[in-house]
Amino acid sequence: MRRLPLTLGLVLALACSALPPLAQAAVGPASAPTTGNVLVLVSRGAVAAAARSSVRAVVARMHARPAGRSVPEIGLITVRPPAGVSVTALAAALGRLPGVASATPERRYVPRLTPNDPALSAFDPSSGAGQWTLERENFPSAWNLSRGNGALVGVVDTGVDASHPDLSGKIAAAVDQQDPSDARGTASTDEVGHGTHVASLACADTNNGLGMAGAGYNCKLVVEKSDFSDSSIAAAIVDAANRHVDALNMSFGPSTPTTTPAPESEVLALRYAAAHNVVLVAAAADTPGTEQGDPANVLQPAGTGPSLSQGLGLDVTAADYSAHRASFAGSGSEISLAAFGAFQPEAGGGLLGLGASGPVPGIFGAYPAGPTDLEAQFCGCRTTFTGSSSYAYLQGTSMAAPQVTATAAMMRVLNPFATVSDVITTLKRTASRPAGTGWTSDLGWGILDAGAALDAVRRIDRLAPVSRLAAPSVARRRVFLLRWVGHDQRPPELIASGIAHYDIYARTAGGRTRRIASTTRHSLRFHGRAGERYVFFAVAVDRAGNRQARPVNATTRVARGAR
Repeated sequence: MRRLPLTLGLVLALACSALPPLAQAAVGPASAPTTGNVLVLVSRGAVAAAARSSVRAVVARMHARPAGRSVPEIGLITVRPPAGVSVTALAAALGRLPGVASATPERRYVPRLTPNDPALSAFDPSSGAGQWTLERENFPSAWNLSRGNGALVGVVDTGVDASHPDLSGKIAAAVDQQDPSDARGTASTDEVGHGTHVASLACADTNNGLGMAGAGYNCKLVVEKSDFSDSSIAAAIVDAANRHVDALNMSFGPSTPTTTPAPESEVLALRYAAAHNVVLVAAAADTPGTEQGDPANVLQPAGTGPSLSQGLGLDVTAADYSAHRASFAGSGSEISLAAFGAFQPEAGGGLLGLGASGPVPGIFGAYPAGPTDLEAQFCGCRTTFTGSSSYAYLQGTSMAAPQVTATAAMMRVLNPFATVSDVITTLKRTASRPAGTGWTSDLGWGILDAGAALDAVRRIDRLAPVSRLAAPSVARRRVFLLRWVGHDQRPPELIASGIAHYDIYARTAGGRTRRIASTTRHSLRFHGRAGERYVFFAVAVDRAGNRQARPVNATTRVARGAR
C-alpha cells in the first residue's frame, strides 16, 4: 500500500485535473444498468481516515453529494456527481486519490424472477395442495426435528407487506436500504410484490389456521428493502450480518448474467457476512445458461459447484414438479443445488394434460394486498385463496432460494456448534438425487431435502468431550490405581459421536509431561517411585476428533516407604 502525505492542495489538484471532458473510469457492464452514483472503496488501515477526508474534500470541491448507501464496515462511500459532471469523470478523480482502492460507477440489479402470466386460481390436481413443494422437499420430517424457534432469516429484496396475516407476526426487523433521494415506500411495504412472496416462502406464519406455511416454520425475518443498487445491496448485506441473521437470502442479480466481475463492494460485504457466521444463499439466473451472475457466482464461483467444500455460500437453481431443472433456470459449474421453483413451465397452456386453460401456476406464496409492479408489467399472478386475494403464484429461482435459506437457518439453531461450512456441505451432501449419482450440471448436488439435512446436522459433533481422573493423594504402595470417567457432551436434540479413547498423562514434580496410555478403558495401574510426587490428568477424544481441553490435575505423592 502506498503511504503518501495527504494534503488539501494535492487533493484539489487531483480533482481539478480530472474534471470533464475526461472519462477514464471503467463503466459498468451493459447487462447491469448504472444508477448515476459512484462507489468509492477506501483502503483499510493507517490511511483510511485520511482517505475518507480526501474523498469528502473532493466531493465538496466538485459540488457532488452523498448518495445511495455508505457502509463504513467495508470502507464504502457512495456519492453522486453534480449536474454537468459525468459519473466517469468523478470516478476518475476519486480513483486517483491516495488511499482509495477503487472508484467505479454503481450498478443496479433486478430480482431473480420468471413469473407466471397469468397464474391459475386452481391448485395442483396431482397433490391436491398448493404448497406441494414442502412435502416433496421433506419439510414435515424437518419440522419433527426443529420448528425453527429462534432462527433468523435475512431477506434482501423489495420489502414486505408487513400487514399480511401470514407475515405480520414474523418480522423481527424491516430496514430501508434504498437511496433516500428516490425511495419507494418503507421497508414494511412492497410495491413490487417480489419481496413479500420470497419472504413468505421462507418464514410465513405456520400452524396459525389460515393461509400458507413457511419452510422455516417459526423463523423470524430481517427484511432489508433494497433498490438493488450496488451500495444498497452492500449496506443490506452488512446490516443483516450485524443483526445476526443465521442465513441470508439474495434472490436478485444482473438482468443478463455475464462473466464481468462483481463489484468489490459486494464481494467485501459478502465476505463480511460470511466472517460473521451467516449462511449466504443466492438465486441462480432465470435464464438457461452456465453463467449465473453475481452474487450467485461469488458464492459458488465457476468450476467449484462439483466440490462439496468449495464456495462462500450456495447458488440455488430451480426444479419443476417433474424434479427436472426448470427450462428457464441456470445450470453449470456455478450451481450448488436446487429447490422447487416452478410447477411445469414446459407445459404451455395445459395443466398435466388435463385440459385446464391458461398458464400453469408457479409456487404459491403470500402477496401484497395493494397493486404491484409485477402485475402492472407482465404478471397475472395474483390468486384468491380462502377468500383472500393476497396470494400469488410466481415461478423462478427466486422462489427456490428462500426454501434453502430457511432450511439453513433451522440447521443453525438446531446445532449452533456446527460451522457455516458444516451447514453448506450438509445441504449439498443430503440433497435428493438418483442413487449412484453425484453432482450434475442441471441440479447441482440435487434437490433440497430439508428433513435429511436437519437429521444430518444434528449428528455433526463439534463439542469436545469431558473427563475426570481420580488418583490417591498419598500412595502407600509403589503400584497404585488411576481411575477416570468421561462423557461426550451434547444438548438433548443432538447426537454425540461418543468417546473414542482417553489419553492419560503423567508428570513428575518439575518434570516433563508424558503420555502413559491411550486406551478405551477406565483405569490402569501405575508404577511409581518411592518419595516421588506425580501429577496425572486424562484427555478424552471423541469419534469426531474433538479433544478435551486440559482438565484439572490430580496429584499423588508416593510415600517414601512405599513398596
